[in-house]
Amino acid sequence: MRQKVLFVCLGNICRSPAAEAVFLHCLKAKGFELTVEVDSAGTGGWHVGNPADSRMRSAAKKRGIDISSHARQIQLEDLQNFDLILTMDNDNYSAVNSLALELGERATAKIKPILSYSNTTKMIEVPDPYYGGELGFEKVLDLLQDACEGLLAELILKN
Repeated sequence: MRQKVLFVCLGNICRSPAAEAVFLHCLKAKGFELTVEVDSAGTGGWHVGNPADSRMRSAAKKRGIDISSHARQIQLEDLQNFDLILTMDNDNYSAVNSLALELGERATAKIKPILSYSNTTKMIEVPDPYYGGELGFEKVLDLLQDACEGLLAELILKN
C-alpha cells in the first residue's frame, strides 16, 4: 500500500514545497518514488495557485532539486486522505491539529513536526526564510534534507 505524506507550512510557497521537492528527490535517489505519494499545502490561502518563492526555487535548483508545485491550502479531506502530515513549525502544527479536532474521528492522518525526523539538529521548527536573506533558504534546505532522509529511513523500515 502506498504511503501518502503531506508537508504543511503557512503559505505553501517556501518551506512545504521545498520539503515536498526534497523528499521526492530523496525517494527518487533511493528508487522509492513509486511507493510514496507526496504533496504540500499551506494553512493559509493567500498564495493559492502561485509557484514556490523564486528564491527557494533557485536555492533548490543549485542542489539539483526541482520545486514545481503550486500553492494550495490544506483541506479537511487531507486529514483523511494522507497517512502522515508533517508541519514546519508550532503554529502550523496547532492549525493542522485544530482542523483534525474539527473533523473528529474521521481525521486519520498522523500529525508530526518534520524535524522530529531530523538526525542532526535539536531545532523543533523550520524557520521561515521568507523575510531573510539567501542563507535562510540554504539553512531551510539543509534542515529539510536531513529530516527527509530520516523520514525515508523510517518509512523504508516500516515496509
